[in-house]
Amino acid sequence: MIIWVLMRKLLRDIRVAWIVVAVLLFLFQILWSRITSRVTSQILEQFQRLNVTVEMIRTILFDPKEMTGQLVQAVIGGERIEFDRASDMMSISYVHPLVLTILTIWAIGRAANAIAGEIDRGTLELLLAQPIRRTQVILAHLLVDAIVFPSLCLAIWLGTYCGSWWMGLQDAANPLQRVYPSRFLPALLCILALLFAVSGVTMWISAMGRSRARVWGWAVSLLLSMFLVNVLGQLFEIVEWLRPFTIYYHYQPQLVILQPDWYAHGSAWFHMSVLGGIGALGYLLAWASFCRRDLPAPL
Repeated sequence: MIIWVLMRKLLRDIRVAWIVVAVLLFLFQILWSRITSRVTSQILEQFQRLNVTVEMIRTILFDPKEMTGQLVQAVIGGERIEFDRASDMMSISYVHPLVLTILTIWAIGRAANAIAGEIDRGTLELLLAQPIRRTQVILAHLLVDAIVFPSLCLAIWLGTYCGSWWMGLQDAANPLQRVYPSRFLPALLCILALLFAVSGVTMWISAMGRSRARVWGWAVSLLLSMFLVNVLGQLFEIVEWLRPFTIYYHYQPQLVILQPDWYAHGSAWFHMSVLGGIGALGYLLAWASFCRRDLPAPL
């Protein structure tokens, strides 16, 4: 009962930001459906009228020997993309830097406010004065994540479904221009794992800190460094060995979307397991740190 009351309070506190983020993710998928429709039909047709073939465009954009091709591959997963296929183009929206930024900022903000934010506001002592244990506080935040994170994943998929339906991609006459929303459903596991990993890492930092701003600073610096290492590792061999140590290296929804038999390959499960393990370890360390620390007196 106590945990349920605390969960309701936490959900009430984040309801506005929760709705805003879900709407932004939904609308971006609608926008990207429009972009996909334009690229796979009108733009490619215009290039073909100018005698520019798909192979020529692919060579220019995705040539691994050129810096331009390497950069495109690093940002949108170009090594797996056939941009004349609508499903492949739609999959870019799941790894787009804007989507990753929204998801990361949301997970950081949620976890940073969980412990350090309450200390910063001077409300954590009032909370712990109630008949509630510190373990229950961590558990309540974990259960809130179990409600909020799947809802954000669902908002992304609904955007994919509604956008592809609105733009006529689901029943396009040309099979290359057809999008199957069901192929995107398993990719929600990757998004969920990413959110859980980012939240777990930030929750650990939050459990050790007392200032929300400092927790934000540490978490953003750490995750931004991981993102840059993952991108630069695809451009420069000297830092490529560092990529597996970043969270974003293991976020690979395109591997799931573009391979119908993805579940038969161990690599997809491995990457999701790593993200899930990072999130679980982060929450475990947050619980241990929070239960053992002394709370500073409110200023």
